[in-house]
Amino acid sequence: MSLLPSPPSTLRASFPALRAHNHNKPFIFFDGPGGTQMAQQAIDAMLGYITGGMANLHGTFTTSQATDELLEEGRRGMADLLNCQPQEVAFGQNMTSLAFAIARSLATFIQPGDEIIVTEIDHRANVDPWVTLAQDRGAVVKFIPLNPETYTLQLDQLDTLLTPKTKLVAVSMSSNVTGTVTPVAEVIRRAKAVNALVVLDAVHAVPHLPIDFRALGADILFCSAYKFFGPHLGIAVVSAGLFEKLPVYKLAPAPAHIPDKLETGTQNHEAIAGLLGALEFIQTLGIGSTRQERLRTAMEAIEKQETEQALHLEEFLLNLPPVHLYRAPSGTRKTPTLAFTLEGINSREAAAWFADNYNMCIAHGHFYASTMADKLQVNEQGGWIRLGLAPYNTIEEIELFKTALLAFIEQHTAKQ
Repeated sequence: MSLLPSPPSTLRASFPALRAHNHNKPFIFFDGPGGTQMAQQAIDAMLGYITGGMANLHGTFTTSQATDELLEEGRRGMADLLNCQPQEVAFGQNMTSLAFAIARSLATFIQPGDEIIVTEIDHRANVDPWVTLAQDRGAVVKFIPLNPETYTLQLDQLDTLLTPKTKLVAVSMSSNVTGTVTPVAEVIRRAKAVNALVVLDAVHAVPHLPIDFRALGADILFCSAYKFFGPHLGIAVVSAGLFEKLPVYKLAPAPAHIPDKLETGTQNHEAIAGLLGALEFIQTLGIGSTRQERLRTAMEAIEKQETEQALHLEEFLLNLPPVHLYRAPSGTRKTPTLAFTLEGINSREAAAWFADNYNMCIAHGHFYASTMADKLQVNEQGGWIRLGLAPYNTIEEIELFKTALLAFIEQHTAKQ
């Protein structure tokens, strides 16, 4: 059953990869947290730009002017998705590269003895840029600890961690492993009370949740188009007030105004075209008279459907004895990303078995949430097995996974 306005067959028809076969079996993609499949609209938009005449910016000829407009429309599209200003949107190679570039530019804001707060739950892309910044400037790094029982952050410790010396707080909106959604509005409110900058890693949140950058009041937000049906492209949203003051490293003749000053070198124009195609696909899942309304209602519908499907899967895994599910308790908002381990079984072995026997694309490892992996001691058995749902996943695929997992456990038990 689908809760989205488009019938499952219509929605899935937008993804050519779902028609791909391996030994006459279709692939089943449960690896959305590592990157979703690309929507046909994104593919068409990329091809349209490439075949229609590629050009660099600021020329007098038609294809150059079209490329100028493409970038501006890309900013407007992301502004509609995230409710920010178009001039606050900058494009780059990926989230990690953008984070390191911004961290370097924030160096003049950080003095020896200042404090930077990161978390034990985050992907290292929202940890190491700020840790490196602290090391370069002689600042102190503090971690918001993970509660190993609930897989949530111990936000009750913020009162102790935050001080007048705190200059930056970096936190993910949602864990790319456990799916835990952090109540970032509370983190932002308390960080702002000590005048700290707030950085949000929304790479795993944007594909699953409606997000309002303006309402949140954060300073910086990162996301990646390949996580929501588009090409490999990083996106940074920097609040205009901070962006104007940001002393970025750039070539002398390059633009000094926002957002261009952060976009070093020639951008991936065809990927930005693909981003617009991905946003076009998302709009088909929503309703409204404007693109912003359609994107918002689409994300609300996506969250509702994925939450129901994830709950169905969560109940199954919780009642399977060999499974250790790393999932926050009922009542905690979560994305449809479920990480688990199997007692006595290496996670890579299990992931390979699903691929070989059922054509299921299921990832394993620490997923760069290495601090949490170390704390929960999962690396000894190859990290987690991670199942991530996307709007194109069906109940039938989930039921097949349940069948596959039971078969794998039975087969492994018979060997013992």
